[in-house]
Amino acid sequence: MTVYVRALETAVPPTLLIQTEARDVFAAQPGLTRLGSRLVSTCFDSAAIDTRYTAVQELTMDSQAENPQFFDPATGLLRSPSTKARNDLFAREATKIFIEAASAAVSSCAGIDPVDITHLITVSCTGFFNPGPDYKIVRALGLNPAVQRYHLGFMGCYAAFPALRAAKSFCEADPEAVVLVVCAELCSLHVRTSNDPDAIMGSALFADGAAAAVVTAREVPESTPLLQLDHFETVLTPVGEDSMAWNIGDEGFEMVLGNYVPHIIDDHIVGALEPLLARESSLTGLPYRDITHWAIHPGGRSILDKVQSRLDLTDEQLVPARETLRNFGNMSSATVLFVLRHILDLPAQEGDERICSMAFGPGLTVETGLFTKINQPLQDPRLADEAESSLA
Repeated sequence: MTVYVRALETAVPPTLLIQTEARDVFAAQPGLTRLGSRLVSTCFDSAAIDTRYTAVQELTMDSQAENPQFFDPATGLLRSPSTKARNDLFAREATKIFIEAASAAVSSCAGIDPVDITHLITVSCTGFFNPGPDYKIVRALGLNPAVQRYHLGFMGCYAAFPALRAAKSFCEADPEAVVLVVCAELCSLHVRTSNDPDAIMGSALFADGAAAAVVTAREVPESTPLLQLDHFETVLTPVGEDSMAWNIGDEGFEMVLGNYVPHIIDDHIVGALEPLLARESSLTGLPYRDITHWAIHPGGRSILDKVQSRLDLTDEQLVPARETLRNFGNMSSATVLFVLRHILDLPAQEGDERICSMAFGPGLTVETGLFTKINQPLQDPRLADEAESSLA
């Protein structure tokens, strides 16, 4: 049974962060050591990010908040709200982009109505509340109240893959299933001023965004599928458990992103891809660059550099990941879906196109997926002329 993504849409909150402006704010905070100040400049400037989006409207110099909790533009000082204050904002603002992305995906899926959704999978690692985003989406979109709801929480940047894998399993078990997958992350809630390199790196990289996909094996004559979900695999690298983590602190969630992570990926990415590519004999031993598209989670510029170098990929094959990073930053679980959306928006080639995708997260966990971009058959011009003549 073949399972398809029939719609894939993205959403971001309205507040735009300019990377250079954010750098200057973080670099001007009192309490930074000389080394900390240098790290801020280095991390922000080398991140290969121009813009990001945030649900924290206070994080701009234009903020008019009367009692700012996160940033006071009058003094230029970053504040340190409690984890509760950050999570309260998550419950309010994450709901908005969860619903926006979900609504856009269902609306763009011709032949599928909200009441057709049988399963709903929500994903986030940047906050918690209950009734949660799954409940909010059911109410806002008018889904069947009996829809089966699942939430994948606190998995990190790779969580879109378990969500899509679960959706594929649901559809294989029930040919009439229609699964709505929604990832939404408000990473910027947890930024803080610090001399700690991990905290500085997180402040330079992370951003907010959401993405939603409609997945089904059901025949939908009104629409053309976007992606065929072929295979998924999970690999834990033998090292790296302490190099990437996501912990809960008193003043927000705390990212551990050691500078050795790119080296771990460099050492183990080939082995992590082996189980996935072994699923199809035609791909075994094939040069990596011969797979048309690579949807790499842009965890950071250095990670993309290592992936490209180790797999000998072309600059063109890294454009979707690098452009996503440049324009949106690292939005944790939603990011790889933005990369896939970028690939889907590229001009179609003749015939279907293979996509190899991967994301990295705590553990160190490497999630991989193999997809096929479905292109409409190119119509013979003679047939088009005949059809036009018959209508005349």
